[in-house]
Formats: sequence, structure tokens, C-alpha cells
Amino acid sequence: MLVRRALLLSLLIASCAAAPRTEAPRHVLPVVAPEEAGLSGARLERLDAAVERLIDEQAIVGAVLLLARHGEIAHFETYGHLDLAAGQEMPRDALFRLCSMSKAVTSVAAMILFEEGRFLLDDPVARFLPEFAEPRVLVAGSAEAGAPAYEPAERPITIRHLLTHTSGITYRFIGTPVVSDLYAAAGICDGLAETELDLAENVRRIASQPLAHQPGQSYSYGLSTDVLGRVVEVVSGQPLGEFLEQRIFAPLGMTDTGFTVGAADRARLATVYRTDRGAPEAVPDGPTVEGLLVFSPSCPYAGPRRNQSGGAGLVSTAQDYARFCQMLVGGGELGGRRILSRKTVELMSADHLAGLEPAPGFAFGLGFGVAPDPGRSGEIASAGTLSWGGFYTTRFWIDPEEEFLGVIMTQTYPFDSGRALDRLQALAYQAIDD
Repeated sequence: MLVRRALLLSLLIASCAAAPRTEAPRHVLPVVAPEEAGLSGARLERLDAAVERLIDEQAIVGAVLLLARHGEIAHFETYGHLDLAAGQEMPRDALFRLCSMSKAVTSVAAMILFEEGRFLLDDPVARFLPEFAEPRVLVAGSAEAGAPAYEPAERPITIRHLLTHTSGITYRFIGTPVVSDLYAAAGICDGLAETELDLAENVRRIASQPLAHQPGQSYSYGLSTDVLGRVVEVVSGQPLGEFLEQRIFAPLGMTDTGFTVGAADRARLATVYRTDRGAPEAVPDGPTVEGLLVFSPSCPYAGPRRNQSGGAGLVSTAQDYARFCQMLVGGGELGGRRILSRKTVELMSADHLAGLEPAPGFAFGLGFGVAPDPGRSGEIASAGTLSWGGFYTTRFWIDPEEEFLGVIMTQTYPFDSGRALDRLQALAYQAIDD
């Protein structure tokens, strides 16, 4: 493994050797030895060994892992296979379905418009999407009593509710049973499979269904970010993908990120594997239906591809997503291109749930999870660390205090079996050596 690391490092450094680090191309994060970024190369061997064990145990098939500190890539490794049947090893530029890691990107898009004065966080969503003017709410306890009942919302759904998943909008596959069944009957797409609906129609159908709870009353993870993406479209006058490309991807040099994968790039798209039935099984193209859950690995390249799901639809590489993360580490700026102001990033990184917890010891900001206190979460991360994951077992974290970011990409279902992502994140942090 040490020989492998030395060879990879020499190749990566050689690829950047045409320009000194201070003159690196605008969008390239410089590649350095781990020790130059305050990480221990010897301790990173533990991380490599852990990923290899996951592959040997058939918990995953392949992965890409990137760590950057102080704006420099200190660890960029590939493991296992992109496609087992084809014998294709995992490349560094492999494409991965981000699923819910799309949410952070769409949330940044919304905050770009917030900075332009186009709305305030507590503005009603109905100001931009009139279909949300009169939401109704499932009466607590009525479904359990055998007679679901509904009542008017006590307050409007706001932009802040969408950003914090407190709107009462949920997912069909994890929500309140009555509401989930209604979502399914209405044909609402969770963004994980092909659909004939475009984003506008999918959101209209969401608006026609009851909320799982009163807006602001509870945290319910779900399609709020898809609705937020539609707000971005209406406010900006552009399709969501076009807005993301012009305002985030192009400025940050994220050339491999978008809602679709063209024919020329299909060979780089990682195969999705199930790992809950013994030996890993490639998930076939087309929809897989498990109860109210419908997902499809072919979603980025097959079917109408009209639903630009801001909550689940993006595809990217580890290196592209690291650029996005580094922009947030840098207070909204990367390589001289400012996407957000430092104060806006600080606002997004604050706990906006007023005591509600999406999970024990965790808080939620505007678009991603926030670690308020390592003593509460039990994880190695500074207070204020931002993070989130995706359906096919991906994760990012952004630690402003340590100027440390990590991107872990696999394509494995079910999500994070055995809490592998938590273990790998801990192994990344234990390598800090300054």
C-alpha cells in the first residue's frame, strides 16, 4: 500500500508540475504529500486498509475517497471496481449518482438568489408557487384512530421551511404512512427514478397533497429541496440545471456535474450494487420497486429526464464535488470566484431547527446537517462541521475549523450498511497530525 501511495502521489504531483502551486490553474486544488497538509501518511494507511476490508467483505465493490486540508488535496485514492462484470477498475474521474448530496448544491443556488434580494427566508413559498397557497395538514393521531382527518395549515410554508425540511413535505418511501400512500397514488416522483413528469408538474402534485405536520413543527426529511429547486426556476426564470451550470458549476470548474450523463460519459458511471443478498449484485436498469420506494440506476441517462430533481438528481465526480466543498470551506469563494458571501455561508452553517434534531446529537442548517457538539454526536468532527450523504452510500463533510473536507463515493444499496461511512470519516480524522 505504501508503494501504491508513493506511485499515485508522484503521478498526481507530476500532473500539476507544469505550474508552481502558487500558479496552479484556477480550479485545480493543488496536490501535496499528506504531511504538507497536516495529515499523517502512515495513519492514512489505516483508512486505505479499512476500505479494502469493506471490498473484501463485499460490503462495497469500489470507491473513490478524496481528502483536502487547507485547500490542498492530501489523499485521493481509488479502490476496487467501477464495474465488476466488465473487470473495470475504479478511475479517479468516475461518475457517481449524488442523490441527496444534490440538496446542498440546490440550497446554495437558492442562497445565491437570497443574496440578490430576490426573497427573504421567511417569505411564503406561495408567493412564487401559488399552488402552495392553502396547504392542509394531516391531523395528528387521526390516522392511528382509523379516520384520517385534515386541517388548514396554521402558518404558510416558507423558504426557510424548505431549506430545513420542516415544511411538512416528506418522501413517499419514508414519510407518514397516510401521506406516503397519497404521494404514491398521485404518482409523485422522489427523484430516484425516471418519470414522465417535469419538475413543475411534480411539484404541483406535491402541493396537492396534505402535509405530514404543521409547517415548522417538526423535521421531516423529504421533497422540500425539490420544491426549493422549483422556486429557483421561477425566481431566476431559468431551468434549474441551467441556473446551476451558470452560477455554480462553470465558475467552480465542475465540468463533470449535471443532471444527465451523455453517451460519451456512460463508461465512467459507476455501477450500482446491492450488498444485502450475499455477493454484490448489480442493480439492473429500469425501476426497482420495494413498497413505496422506487429507484433506478438508469435515471441519469434513460427515459425522458425531464424532472431536474434538486434533491436527488445530480451526477458528479469526487473531484468536482470537492471543489464545491472547498468553496464552502473558503467562505463562499474558490480560486478567485465568489459564489456566496462569507456571512451567507455562516448563516447556512448555523443550527436552524430550534432544538429539533434530525438525529441524536445533530442539528440542521440551510441545506445540510450541522454537528453542534462532538460530545453530543459522538463523532470526530469540529463543532460546526457540515455534512450529508446520498442514497447510494456517498458522503461529504466540511470542517471549517480544521479547513478539512472529505468526499466518499460508492454506489451501494442499501445505504451505508454497517455504518461504514461513519467509520471511514473517523479514520480520516484520526490522520490529522499537526
